[in-house]
Amino acid sequence: MDSVSAVSALGALAQEHRLALFRLLVQAGASGKPAGAIAEALGVPNSSLSFHLAQLSKAGLVRQERQHRSIIYRADYAAMNDLVGYLMENCCAGADCGTALGCAAEAVPAQPERKSA
Repeated sequence: MDSVSAVSALGALAQEHRLALFRLLVQAGASGKPAGAIAEALGVPNSSLSFHLAQLSKAGLVRQERQHRSIIYRADYAAMNDLVGYLMENCCAGADCGTALGCAAEAVPAQPERKSA
């Protein structure tokens, strides 16, 4: 992934409804969800939902497939993994930290406990 694609994907996710929508599709798994079920789950009007889905699709984070009379929306896991990989590239100064905990422990020094007066 390049920086232009990363900025596009992050920009698409930088909105409350789109982030919730993407997370819902990630949770739905490979079966995805039709637009009506997404709108109901998020409490978003269909016209707004169409706009948000278009933004996520343009950024490459969501795919759609027609099944009979419905359009099924799915998170694009490859794009999601590419984005996370891009963000984590060279983490921990290039050390193989393996887990988020490994990075977090080295990246943020422990703060001493504050005592109240």
